Amino acid sequence: MIMKWAATAAAAALALSLPATTAHAAEAAPAAVPQIVPIGVAVSALQLATEDRTGYQRTSFRHWNAGANVSDGCNTRAEVLIAEAVEAPEVGPGCTLTGGVWWSYYDERPVTPAGALDIDHMVPLAEVWDSGASAWTAARRGAYANVLGQGTSLVAVTARSNRSKSDQDPAQWLPPSGSQEVLCRYGAERTATKLRWGLAVDGLERERLLDIAVGCGGTQVEFTPAP
Repeated sequence: MIMKWAATAAAAALALSLPATTAHAAEAAPAAVPQIVPIGVAVSALQLATEDRTGYQRTSFRHWNAGANVSDGCNTRAEVLIAEAVEAPEVGPGCTLTGGVWWSYYDERPVTPAGALDIDHMVPLAEVWDSGASAWTAARRGAYANVLGQGTSLVAVTARSNRSKSDQDPAQWLPPSGSQEVLCRYGAERTATKLRWGLAVDGLERERLLDIAVGCGGTQVEFTPAP
């Protein structure tokens, strides 16, 4: 009982430390402070809300943009691939990537070449819309779609695993690897992304994330609230 109370209190404290979720919250917000919390506390801090996909269009999230370095000729997709390669590709004119090897952790497979990979939004764009982005400005939706400030928000994975995931949440889809390590990583990165962007969860998603957290007691969730 004491442990449960402590976790609940920690989640409440974390929730109070997070920025408001309105589209204009960033205008007066102080500099974001990185957060590192146990996965159970992090999941408990997620706001519950009913999902609503009314008005969603993928084109509401413009991507890929010129990336973090607008002078290198590489768009966001290419910059993610370069950052996540386990064997670096050769970067040619126009940011053409040759060679390189990547590790798709969803299905625990090495992948080459770069064209065989998809860049997955940890929380799919449709789910982001459902969870609060319908109230965002176009600029904020673009910032989410191309975000490079938190490495776990975009991940290079096999096209097959990304397309099997589609726009499903953890109550509907989990990484096909099936290993506990992968499950814990996915649960933590999903939770971190939702907390970073002030996105809500529905009851089924929260229940599944809490179930994952039970088996991932040593896992920490790391995120920095988005501006």
